[in-house]
Amino acid sequence: MHDQDALTERFEESRPHLRAVAYRLLGSLSEAEDAVQEAWLRLNRADTASVDNLGGWLTTVVSRVCLDMLRARKSRREHAEDAMDVTDAIAARTTEPAVLAAHGNDPESEAALADSVGTALLVVLDTLTPAERLAFVLHDLFGVPFEEIAPIVKRTPEAARQLASRARRRVRGTPRDAILDASRERQRAVLEAFVRATRAGDLEALLAVLEPDAVIHIEAAARIDAPPDEVGKPREVRGATAWAPRFLEMTRRLHGVQLVLLDGTPGLMVAPLGKLSRVLRFTFAEDKVARVEVIADPARLRALEIALP
Repeated sequence: MHDQDALTERFEESRPHLRAVAYRLLGSLSEAEDAVQEAWLRLNRADTASVDNLGGWLTTVVSRVCLDMLRARKSRREHAEDAMDVTDAIAARTTEPAVLAAHGNDPESEAALADSVGTALLVVLDTLTPAERLAFVLHDLFGVPFEEIAPIVKRTPEAARQLASRARRRVRGTPRDAILDASRERQRAVLEAFVRATRAGDLEALLAVLEPDAVIHIEAAARIDAPPDEVGKPREVRGATAWAPRFLEMTRRLHGVQLVLLDGTPGLMVAPLGKLSRVLRFTFAEDKVARVEVIADPARLRALEIALP
């Protein structure tokens, strides 16, 4: 076998691992494929005669490519969201399946991959800095030593360890005390019943977890069915029986609903393909829901601390 053939074979053996690393770092199947392809191009240009661990070398290359892509994405997003209005920003976050299809990629494959990773994890990872995300993913998800991560992020091993530690706290959430943790568990149980009821379309079960005078407040950016005279306006409805039936009808259109912690309190997020589009923040009264706030404003979404429950 020629040297080039051997190199190609070894790269293809590493491709599934490289794709998995890139997807967890980038949260996008199309971008992950681009990063892996760039690694292949760099491999062909490099002198690998002295490389003892080709798999490790390729992981490092893919990680560096992804880090550059994350930094460029962050810069583009900041400039783009400064320039666009709320409606445009929401559209940009919620139309990726159509964009993927138009470019020949398979949104079903990405949806399956997002489910296997966990859409909630992808959203939380997106709140980290590029360096924090890389340190956490490589170390906590793939077991890469900090000594190998440090040169990629241009930090010392100890600094890389601190990056991963900060990311870990954001990802997992840290209960402040036992009382808060117990309260959070009760609220989580209420929300799990809420989600079961909405997924089943069970109005009676939904009303059972709502206060009779429960309020729903829907931001203007979150309204997907506003009549022409109400476009750009929020809506608030009081009384569970007044809004719960319509809520059940609307939630059938939503995909990627996940239980998360929003600023330390159990809530729900809607993240098709791991792309955050809106969150539902809850106010609880004893063991029932007293208020539901549907948030979709990009600025408010960015300000939330989202963690896994």
